[in-house]
Amino acid sequence: MAYASLSQRVLASLMITTMLVSCSAEGLVPPASVDGETRVSSISPMASIPQSGGYSQPYPASAPVQPAPQQPAPMGVSEGQAGQLPMIDSDQAMGMQASQGNPGVIPQDGVNMDAQFGFTDNGANGGASDEVIGLAQEQDSMIAEGGTSQPVVDGIGTDNPMALGASAGMPPGQNDQVITIPPKRQGAGVQGAQSGGAPMWSDQTPVVAPTRLPPEEPQQVAMLAKPDNPMTEREAIRPRAVMPQSEVSCRAELRRLGVEFRDIQRIADGPSCGIEHPVLLSGFSGGINLKPATKLNCQTTLALAKWVKFELAPSSRYRYLSGVKTIESMGGYSCRRMNNSRQRRNPMSEHARGNAIDLGKFVLKNGKRIDVRKKSIFAFRERGLLNTVRDDSCKYFHTVLGPGSNKEHWNHFHFDLRSRKSGSRYCD
Repeated sequence: MAYASLSQRVLASLMITTMLVSCSAEGLVPPASVDGETRVSSISPMASIPQSGGYSQPYPASAPVQPAPQQPAPMGVSEGQAGQLPMIDSDQAMGMQASQGNPGVIPQDGVNMDAQFGFTDNGANGGASDEVIGLAQEQDSMIAEGGTSQPVVDGIGTDNPMALGASAGMPPGQNDQVITIPPKRQGAGVQGAQSGGAPMWSDQTPVVAPTRLPPEEPQQVAMLAKPDNPMTEREAIRPRAVMPQSEVSCRAELRRLGVEFRDIQRIADGPSCGIEHPVLLSGFSGGINLKPATKLNCQTTLALAKWVKFELAPSSRYRYLSGVKTIESMGGYSCRRMNNSRQRRNPMSEHARGNAIDLGKFVLKNGKRIDVRKKSIFAFRERGLLNTVRDDSCKYFHTVLGPGSNKEHWNHFHFDLRSRKSGSRYCD
């Protein structure tokens, strides 16, 4: 083949293909037609074994076939057709179905399942004549006939209820009992109350007082309006600490001097800032106002009140023939360091404990306004008033600063009660 020509190779291929087709084409043609037209390849002849009813089931021809007893053909099927099944939806199959009845059609009256299982045939077809009765139906029948062991009462809701046969199997009416219901007691039938005797019901039974008291009415509680500031609510709920005797005595002295003040809540702004028992100062005796109202501790308030009463007011009347109307405050309590410094090495100011106050201006009742700033050489009365009250303030405060002390106090007086170990005072 290696030295064969091209034409020889093509001819050999055609011969091999022709031989394969001729060998296999014979088995592709069936021995008979299917449904009269279609032909299927490779179908071997099959033998039929008669089954019950005349129908046959195909088996391969090679299998051994045992002869079956001859049986009559089904109704509507001829003897020649008993060995094969009719075609589906053919006239022959439809005729057989019409002759045997249509088992797939549901009757108009429905299917009686009890009859199908043979439970209720009323003696027909040799079955039992008794019907099957359920438990609920049997109990209803026994109650209706009074043949039950459970008590049955007729006429419930009426004035004459009657117990029907309580014993099982007893004819109704022989064990019937009339149940008597006592009349209801009415309040109108109470007797004996007007005659002074014990009260009695209409059936001559004594009236017994109830042994259990009625439930108490729930107590009505008035709800207070919620404050706008939640911090104020918490401070109002928290009980105030007991005020020491020194604070009580200080407030009594303030009232004696005619000082206008009121107690306010504790101030706590950290470990270095706050006032345990602060007051809000708004005025002094003689109608002198402090504006704005300033937060201080009670001891500083008392020292300032004495200075105003015994130094400032007499000096203003002496030099201007007019009393003081208003003192303008530039600050009391303030959580800060000395001289408003931000450096940590500077100690905390006395303002951080409400122990100091700054004053900027004095307004007299005649309208004269005197500020604390340094005066010119020609302002004799103003300079004399300020120098006098500033020098006398050391009688009441431990520290006095003002214009000329340093640049931070060029426009106001600074008074505080700072305690020193030596007990000395600093007035500049």
